[in-house]
Amino acid sequence: MNQSDISRVIEMAWEDRTPFEAIEDLYGLSEPQVIALMRANIKRKTFNNWRARVSGRNTKHLKLRSPDVDRGYCPTQYKPAGKR
Repeated sequence: MNQSDISRVIEMAWEDRTPFEAIEDLYGLSEPQVIALMRANIKRKTFNNWRARVSGRNTKHLKLRSPDVDRGYCPTQYKPAGKR
């Protein structure tokens, strides 16, 4: 993986509504592989904070998420340039 892909996987892993399955579909990385990538590429304290944040979070797994969650991000997350 190039640095740009690693950066994008890290960003997706931090996003609450992006499930691990989406990362696997796009980059071929299973949840354990994402965890290993995060451990290898971010600081230890940051990794620990991320693990605490995503452990048990229903929105990070498609099978656990509510059917009401039908998108991968908040509608206000990505705004067109110039409207921020």
